[in-house]
Amino acid sequence: MELNNRLRQIRRAKDITQEELAKAVGVTRQTIIAIEKGHVKRPSDEVMLAIAEYLGCDVTDIFFTPLVRHVKQKHISTLNTGTDG
Repeated sequence: MELNNRLRQIRRAKDITQEELAKAVGVTRQTIIAIEKGHVKRPSDEVMLAIAEYLGCDVTDIFFTPLVRHVKQKHISTLNTGTDG
């Protein structure tokens, strides 16, 4: 459920219509609607990346749960500090 809420929320905050996003990403408006409503469980990598790029966001800010984002941040912090724990 969070996937569709984040996409819609971010798109609306940037004042971008479903039609604009669809054209920019190369899909139909119906595809964007389906993604926002959760009818598409996992969009293709290409579509997720294109949407994130157009919206100026990290793909994990739109398409993954807070837990996944937290784990990603922890992993990045570990890589930056060179520690494992």
